[in-house]
Amino acid sequence: MNLIKSLLLSTALLVAAPHIARAEILVGFVTGLSGPVSSIGIPNAKGIAAGQAYVGEIGGEKVRVIQLDDASDATASARNARKLVEQEKVDILMGTSGAPQTLAMATAAVEMKVPMVAVSPIAAVATGEGGPWVVQTPQPMPLLVRGVVDHMKAHGLKTVAFIGFSDAFGDLMYDSLSQSAKAADIKVVANERYARSDSSVTAQVLRALAARPDAIMLGGTGTPGALPVIALSERGYKGPLYGNNGMISADFLRLAGKAANGIICPTGPVIAAEQLPASNPIQKVALDFRAAFEKANGEAPTDAFSSYSFDGWLVFADAAKRAMATGAKPGSPEFRTALRQALFATKEVVGTQGVYTYTPADRHGVDDRSRILVQIEDGKYRLLP
Repeated sequence: MNLIKSLLLSTALLVAAPHIARAEILVGFVTGLSGPVSSIGIPNAKGIAAGQAYVGEIGGEKVRVIQLDDASDATASARNARKLVEQEKVDILMGTSGAPQTLAMATAAVEMKVPMVAVSPIAAVATGEGGPWVVQTPQPMPLLVRGVVDHMKAHGLKTVAFIGFSDAFGDLMYDSLSQSAKAADIKVVANERYARSDSSVTAQVLRALAARPDAIMLGGTGTPGALPVIALSERGYKGPLYGNNGMISADFLRLAGKAANGIICPTGPVIAAEQLPASNPIQKVALDFRAAFEKANGEAPTDAFSSYSFDGWLVFADAAKRAMATGAKPGSPEFRTALRQALFATKEVVGTQGVYTYTPADRHGVDDRSRILVQIEDGKYRLLP
């Protein structure tokens, strides 16, 4: 009789074991640890590690991250997303580095009805069943570029040339510049593009200079974003040069060197945390992020990208806590739906790059509090008034 009871108990434990093991919340994280955008992807991964060090448990449940490298390839991004959902049964997706890759991943997330936090700026994806499924932590490009155009107008500039990537990110930047410049009565006189893998942008730079612009705006990021900066310096360009938040990168500064001095970039408050007033709630979280980053990675952050994934973790953790309160269990379709609904009911979550309030009509969740202007000076960022 005791043997039968023992066998029955063992069977019951075996049946229950998968349920017990799956009580944890699973996060599927995709990033570019190799390839052209690894200078963004590696910091993204370090930001996730900092997030885990900062918030490692949600509602009494452990959180586990399954990380995959998409090698900076959009096809791999979508394939990894499907693998994480279909094979690993993750509750939420996060990623990835680069706009084309993130857009491919987000499209797959919507199709599979899995909530996602995008950590690279992307254009809107189609609304899926039950409503939108994807939010993003990077500021919307029009908000960032509007700050740049306001600075141009305040300094009497009338024309601007654009040199940027020939991909979705470049399109996003150029479209944002065109819209803001038109409203400010500033004319865009050149639209020059190059691939992230190009080794020279001489032709693009010469054509942009031939248009005799009052200023030049750069639509490249990370390491390949340094190419036109160096080329312009070699040709003696001394006019105003505007960048973007993707140039807040140690790799960019290392490659661009002295040529980067004077570039004005719109970016998030975390970059100049010590220069913010103490009354700004972002300052505390930004400094907490730096401490968590050092704890997780053994070094101080030197980029803008890791803070976007860190903020993504904060947004996810806040939403997951509220989703858990509904009674839905991790690993179930009900929990994914509850998590999606919680994401789009996020209110005033303070991050390093902004204060997030998402709604079904607003996947960005930030306002002007998420934008500052800084000027690069010998590898440092000076906050502009």
